[in-house]
Parts: sequence; C-alpha cells; structure tokens
Amino acid sequence: METYKVLVVGCGNMGTSHARAYNKLNKFQIVGLVSRNPDSRNKLAEELGGLPTFSDFEEALRATKPHVVSINTYPETHADYVRKSLLAKAHVFVEKPLATTVEDARELADLAKKAGLKLVVGYILRVHPAWRKFVAVAQTLGKPLVMRMNLNQQSYGSQWNTHKQLMNSMSPIVDCGVHYVDVMCQMVNAKPVKVSAIGANLTDEIAPDMYNYGQLQVTFQDGSVGWYEAGWGPMMSETAFFVKDVIGPRGSISIVEKSNQESDNIEGHTQTGCLQLHHGMLDEHGNFVKKDEFIATENEPSHDALCQLEQEFLLDAVEKDVDLTQHIEDAISSLNIVLAADKAFKTGKTVFL
Repeated sequence: METYKVLVVGCGNMGTSHARAYNKLNKFQIVGLVSRNPDSRNKLAEELGGLPTFSDFEEALRATKPHVVSINTYPETHADYVRKSLLAKAHVFVEKPLATTVEDARELADLAKKAGLKLVVGYILRVHPAWRKFVAVAQTLGKPLVMRMNLNQQSYGSQWNTHKQLMNSMSPIVDCGVHYVDVMCQMVNAKPVKVSAIGANLTDEIAPDMYNYGQLQVTFQDGSVGWYEAGWGPMMSETAFFVKDVIGPRGSISIVEKSNQESDNIEGHTQTGCLQLHHGMLDEHGNFVKKDEFIATENEPSHDALCQLEQEFLLDAVEKDVDLTQHIEDAISSLNIVLAADKAFKTGKTVFL
C-alpha cells in the first residue's frame, strides 16, 4: 500500500503530537481529526494545512474508512473506540492505558489477533534512547533490584482542569503509573506477585472516593521490589518530584534530572540530564574500586520526535507484519499492576497477583 489513511481521535497534547508525526511520514495520510472541542480540532486542522474535522467518532469512522485509527482521548473512551476501530478493520494506535479494566484489555487483544490487525499502545518511554539505556544498565546490576520512581506534577490552570477530568475515571498512579511500572517490568523480567498502595485526597475539587496522590509498591517473583509515586494538583511540592533510581547488588543507576526543570513541563517528563552509574564494588581496604560514571544523554528527542518514533514503530509493524503479542502482553501486565494498586488503596489490603 502506498499510503495508509489515518483518523486521529483527540486533538489535545498527545493527539496533536501524533498528528504532526503522521503528517511528516509519507506513508500516512490524515483523513480526519475528531474532537468534541471545536477549537482544538480546528486549530490543529489549520496547522496541518486544512483537514476534515468531526465532532462524532462513529460518524468519522464511517465517513473516512481509515486504515489506521489513532486514539488519544480520555482513558474511559479507549476500550470502546479501540473495539469499534478493530471491527471497522482498522489498525489501532491507542494512548496508554489500553483500557480501564484488564478484562477489556484482554478482549481487545484477542479481537486484534483474530482480525489480523495491529494494536499498538503508546508507551513512549520504550522508544526513548536514554530510557532504553536506563533499562539496559539496570539489567546488569544483579538481582534483586530496588526500583524507586515518581512523577509528581504541580498542575494549575488548564493542566489542573485536564487532571481533574482524568480523575473522573482513574487516579494518578493508574494513569501515569503504567509507564513506570512497565519500565520496572522490563528491568526485572520477572512476574509480579503482590501489590500494595497508599493514597490521599488533597482537594475538594474531585469526587470524595477519588485521590490525587498515591504511591504503589510492587514485589516481583525474583525478590525485586519497586515503588511509584504520583500526585497532581496546585498543592504538590516541587521538591524531589522527579526520582528515577534503581539499586542492585552491584551498584545503582539513576536518571539525573535536568537543572531548573519544573513538574508542569510536559516536555521534561521524558527528558534526562544524564545517567549516573554507581559501582558498588569495594577493594580490600573498603574503598570503592571505580568512581561513578556519568553517561551523557544529550540531543534527546523532543516530545513530537518521540511520538514520531512511536508511529514509525506502528508503520513497521503493519508493513512487516511484526508479531506484537509480547507488546500487548506487557501492556496488560502493567495495567494489571496499577489497577491492583488502586484496589489495594481502596480496600486497605495487599493484592496478590
């Protein structure tokens, strides 16, 4: 096929970046933009040279008959939109999470496999060179691993409004957590066995049974453990909001954040200052054998460039008929862990997987 017709659904931050990627790749042709917000879809349509716009997803799907549907909407719509896209014989790119339940995610995976269609979930850190290096070095530190990660966001204005909308369906440790739990799973390559969590609601602007701060703790079969912390809102501290740290028997690897980085800078969520590798070996006098190494990560891809790498991954999967079974299994595994954490917080009990 010379070109693949793409329907982009959702014209917010992620939808805009993915639309720009499709627009740059010759193999893709955007045939429609879908958003309930006329301002966002019209602004993006104008930026990309004039494109058909729609307010209704099903109408757009019927009218454009796309080969690919790119879903970048709020999480509660993902399962429905993915299902309808696959039934319309379209390959699918969907932002994380794949669904809001493991059952729905499993159904969608089976539907894609049965239809012979590609289903790619937007785990942006998987295409990031520095994060791939972070994972690779962590795998050399021995077992068990201790993995410490967080991403707290001091959000306000329109971003706080977006966070409140997201919390209609899921907490920060679920929405953001799938990324970092997925990183942990890659590092240990072992089955998760139990999940615990704590959390708190720090605002009266969301439902009483929701929480805008949480921390999950996961234990793996090989003895490795990890925690992930996430909080959203104007009350969040800017102190230690970006921790990405892994410790093993042989030493540790840490992402050193860029100086003067602020938590509300979306571009900065994937950016790294450098990687700091600490060697734990001591000599006969009890001194370190090696000094810490600082691994440069300059010239990192921008957010738009990372989204383009994701779409190149999708294109490669479609054109080369790449088996995405493991990709989907990993997406379901990380979803299972963060949903177990949500259950652990709400019940006050550890969830055994």
